[in-house]
Amino acid sequence: MRVRTSRFIGSLVLGVLLAAGPAWGADYGGPLIDAHSHVPNATAIDAYVAAMKRHNVVKVVLLGVGGLQKDDTAWMTAASKKYPDRVIAGLPLPDPTSESAASQLAVQLDRGRPRVIGEVHLRQVGRRTIDRDPTGAAFGKILDVAGTFGVPIVIHYELTDAAETALDRALAAHRKTTVVLAHAGEGPPGRVDRLLMRNANLFVDLSGMHFQRTPALASETGPFDPGWKALIEKMPDRFLIGVDIWAARLFEPAMLDRLFRWTRRILGELQPDAAERVAHRNAAKLYRLE
Repeated sequence: MRVRTSRFIGSLVLGVLLAAGPAWGADYGGPLIDAHSHVPNATAIDAYVAAMKRHNVVKVVLLGVGGLQKDDTAWMTAASKKYPDRVIAGLPLPDPTSESAASQLAVQLDRGRPRVIGEVHLRQVGRRTIDRDPTGAAFGKILDVAGTFGVPIVIHYELTDAAETALDRALAAHRKTTVVLAHAGEGPPGRVDRLLMRNANLFVDLSGMHFQRTPALASETGPFDPGWKALIEKMPDRFLIGVDIWAARLFEPAMLDRLFRWTRRILGELQPDAAERVAHRNAAKLYRLE
């Protein structure tokens, strides 16, 4: 009798779980918003949008590449006009140290009110060496303008102990401005945790942390890094997913498929509500995409 009862209860529980939908740990199956990507030329967006359709990516936010590409604005604008339901063009800001940058930004924001500014390169070590002070006067004026217009600004700012302290000061001095730290400042999780705990005006995008780069949230087939997973689940309303494609080779259909399959796999390792927030809900709210 006990054996039959146990089997009946087990079957009943299994039936309830199946009726409830996919189990936690399965690949995330909902909509995606790529909150941080780029285009390397005028035609690459076509291959990207085709991949969006294959993988239920409902929006992509295109950003400038920190002044490296002089045609960023033209390419992004053309892409958003060609695919207005899918492509969101950010407003590039090539030189955050220019004394005229803030006034020019104010004029541009007053004309069109874009949803996001950036990507602004403040600190980058490797491909090129940039080390700009986020507390500097010129950038402070830029942050003031962004805050006045209520437009988030995405910064590329690779963290160290000193850089963490400087970013803390900049965020504290401009509480009305929403700053998005691209690539999670490349971590580590503990440092990002401290910044988020102290600064409610800071958000983090996880762009470019895929299996082709270091540090990565996970290898192509391996599990989610436990430190990053714990932090994201601790504050799921502060993170956005992004692919951060730029180089032309990443626009090959097979590579795009691999990147989106990886993205869905790691999101599936998060708690379901956290996965939804990181996958699309946070970006939709922050960048007014709803």
